[in-house]
Amino acid sequence: MTIRKPPADRAREIDAATLKAFAHPLRIRMYDYLKDHGAATASTLAEAMGESSGQTSYHLRQLAKHGLIAEDASRGTARERWWEAQGFSFGLEAVDEDPAALTAVDLVMRQGVEERRRRQLEWIDRQRDEERRWQEVVSFNEATVAMTPEELHEVCEALGELVSEHVRRAKASRCEEDGRPANGHADRRTVKIYTQLFPLPPEG
Repeated sequence: MTIRKPPADRAREIDAATLKAFAHPLRIRMYDYLKDHGAATASTLAEAMGESSGQTSYHLRQLAKHGLIAEDASRGTARERWWEAQGFSFGLEAVDEDPAALTAVDLVMRQGVEERRRRQLEWIDRQRDEERRWQEVVSFNEATVAMTPEELHEVCEALGELVSEHVRRAKASRCEEDGRPANGHADRRTVKIYTQLFPLPPEG
């Protein structure tokens, strides 16, 4: 099991203590916002989350304490600090280290599934108003087949490498076009790429 791994070549593997610190609904939402929108301040996050800036400031400090976010010093001021998400992953090693971390794993996975569902339903609600060329490239695929754990691992690795390669290409192309971290090309939009592979219950 490896989850929360961003599309990058390497992601820091976090320990059980860091995982448990991350497993807070508001912290997860804040982290996801930073991951999707880029660096933000406590005030920006407070407005986006519907919380007070005192709340978001506190949780930002906790995320930073565990290395899950870092300050963007190039954009900060004496009065306002900008924070950006740091890539990480976690797997069964965290649970081996501390079995109590399984509760944190459950919470993070459940919130992730709920966020995916929200994003997917939001697309369905607005797809009729989207350009045809965007409608044509959206994919909601699935496949069902009997596999061994080793075969499923091979699929996971292959998909991870494929996604990482295309993400690197997209980032390089974006920099060549406009040289800016934000989307600057008329045809370029932020997209979501989800992969999820898991076994069904044993038959019998």
